[in-house]
Amino acid sequence: MRKGLLLTAASVALVSSLAACDDSSPGGTDSGSHAKPKIGVILPDSKSSARWETADRKYLSEAFKAAGVEFDIQNAQNDKQQFQTIADQMITSGVNVLVIVNLDSGTGKAVLDKAKAQGVATIDYDRLTLGGSAQYYVSFDNTEVGKLQGEGLSKCLSDMKAKKPIVATLNGSPTDNNASLLAAGYNGVLDPKYKSGDYVKGPDQSVPDWDSAEASTIFEQMLTSEPKIGGVLAANDTLGNAAIAILRKQHRNGEVPVTGQDATVQALQNILAGDQCMTVYKAVKKEADATVKLAVSLAKAEKGDTNATVEDPEGKRKVPSVLETPVAIYKDNVKDVVDDGYVTEEQLCTGKYAALCAKAGIK
Repeated sequence: MRKGLLLTAASVALVSSLAACDDSSPGGTDSGSHAKPKIGVILPDSKSSARWETADRKYLSEAFKAAGVEFDIQNAQNDKQQFQTIADQMITSGVNVLVIVNLDSGTGKAVLDKAKAQGVATIDYDRLTLGGSAQYYVSFDNTEVGKLQGEGLSKCLSDMKAKKPIVATLNGSPTDNNASLLAAGYNGVLDPKYKSGDYVKGPDQSVPDWDSAEASTIFEQMLTSEPKIGGVLAANDTLGNAAIAILRKQHRNGEVPVTGQDATVQALQNILAGDQCMTVYKAVKKEADATVKLAVSLAKAEKGDTNATVEDPEGKRKVPSVLETPVAIYKDNVKDVVDDGYVTEEQLCTGKYAALCAKAGIK
């Protein structure tokens, strides 16, 4: 991880299919002398996490429709050129607000700067663009997400009465500032354990683009170099599932606790089956609703409501932000994610998982 990109908890001060189908909603609302709101959203991919298409697109679309504004949501599918092309098309089409989830800060900055030059307001969604010019940032407290992951792995190792376990770490993509924030959170929990000798620091590697195939190869190599790995800090559910698949091949699934985040259906099933220690639930609906509210305010040239500021160390500026609160999920509270409507019982409790759901009170 690049140390220069780390934002610690102290940096956050609380103060108050290449291009996916067009989800435009006609209608819109007039805003006095201001242009009718038209908002563009660029999602990053559909591979690094299922959430971008299954949750973010859904909740953003619902919020835009409820607000009665015109919108266009597209997915760059991890293609930097396509990301820029989509942005150009949206600006040309007349969006007055552009919301992006950057693929990396360089590409994101170029798009934000172009939008700004054209008089288009901008919001960083989920990932902060370092050195960028977005007027707002909406996300979760990602350092807290990492802290929950570190605490979760520690809890599971303690429950298993593990003695001096070797802990392997699958960090997120080095081009994603969130991966740095997560690492700040979980390393803050795990480093004292390494220093005290309670845990042994094992292989530690970043996974480019959060890619599951890359994660599988990396983790297999980790196990070859260190066969006695006793715990895996995986930065999200995609990486966690890749590690679990390799452990499953060696008949060690369930013996080695693995973390994650995003509360995907697959991860929740892994937790119910005992193959994954925990995940972190981020209520994407709250993130999407806050983003749409800010976007509509910007489209009307009004000031939006925020609850935090986040320091951009490269841009040397404080970005007005909305940060939502993440929640740790273990086997005993998987039901909370279903009750919140993030996943449905029908999605989660299929086949062999039906009995496990019933046992967990999901029925």
